[in-house]
Amino acid sequence: MTLIAIIAGIISCTLLIVQLGSLLIAFRRLNSPVHSSKIKNTPHITLIRPLCGLDNFAEELLLSCFKQDYPCYDILFCVASEQDPVIPYVNRLIACHPDISAKLLIGNDLITKNPKLNNIVKAWQSTSAQWVAMADSNLLLPPDYLSSLILSFNEQDTGLVSSPAIGIRPKNLWGAVEAALLNTHQARWQFLSDAIGLGFAQGKTLFWRRDVLDQQGGLAALGNELAEDVASTKLVRRAGLKVHLTPHPFAQPIGERTLRAVWDRQLRWARIRRLGFFWLFIPEILLGSLPAMTSLMYLAYLQMIPWILPAAVFILWYGAEWMMARQLRWPHSARDVWAMIIRDMLLPLLWLWCWAGRSFVWHGNAMSGSASATTQEHKEVEH
Repeated sequence: MTLIAIIAGIISCTLLIVQLGSLLIAFRRLNSPVHSSKIKNTPHITLIRPLCGLDNFAEELLLSCFKQDYPCYDILFCVASEQDPVIPYVNRLIACHPDISAKLLIGNDLITKNPKLNNIVKAWQSTSAQWVAMADSNLLLPPDYLSSLILSFNEQDTGLVSSPAIGIRPKNLWGAVEAALLNTHQARWQFLSDAIGLGFAQGKTLFWRRDVLDQQGGLAALGNELAEDVASTKLVRRAGLKVHLTPHPFAQPIGERTLRAVWDRQLRWARIRRLGFFWLFIPEILLGSLPAMTSLMYLAYLQMIPWILPAAVFILWYGAEWMMARQLRWPHSARDVWAMIIRDMLLPLLWLWCWAGRSFVWHGNAMSGSASATTQEHKEVEH
């Protein structure tokens, strides 16, 4: 047996164990019973919703802000431009719900290179609430959204509560690929990290106790990284606290997508991870089925294992992922399984292309990481 064959065998076995083990741990974390006791403390919460243009299902997404089963909250919608097409939708919903305290704030304050932070700083400055939830515009908020956030802030070491998004309602194949990236891939690894005490933030939901952020430099401090979720994670860890996730993730309706849209979004996130968490990004080249299947097919080619073994591992690999999606009631049709396979073919290509630059365009804004900042980030030790 050659050294290359031994290495191929180790790689395939290790990656299969990681695949099945990570799915099991994440599933157990997601399938754990939710604490059913009523909220004893219901402090006032300000819900900040940054908006830019019209998302798929825009009116339904906006309406979900007004349907919260929480006794004391207000909503601050933030728009950077007076010409934004979402403004009439927001004004109509505010007028239709006079019982809910809601305002639309328009303007753009250039406090960082991050356009989202520049959009929401006016809301942060206009509220005195000690509890602030920031929810991306394409997130569908369930009625217990705010209740779930406050219940998840029940541990003394909590500095921030966050949650990934789960893709629902994909209307075409590329929409299903995006859902596969969000669900059994990204959400799986985020909940796995939370299960082992290394939770990290995701910008879809950031729920702050105001004093925690203010003591670390305030909202402007979140502009020290390319993405506010990377900055939030580092800020909380520097404070000696932890990021915790809600018991269950929240939904993001997908609709139709194009290959270009999926590629651009995933490339942006990949570059953010590379610049923000360099040493954690390096092993991402091994994620997905391609490295394991390539190793097994090489061993079968050498006639060291039967060809039926790669086929069996392929079925087990995606069968376990499909079972997790089915049990959690995430998209799991035959098209979604094909989307998982396509996703895994894209992952190594995204990883490789990520090194071609450090810039990207987000909502028309060119963003890039400086070389000096990147060098410093490489030296940081992540707790």
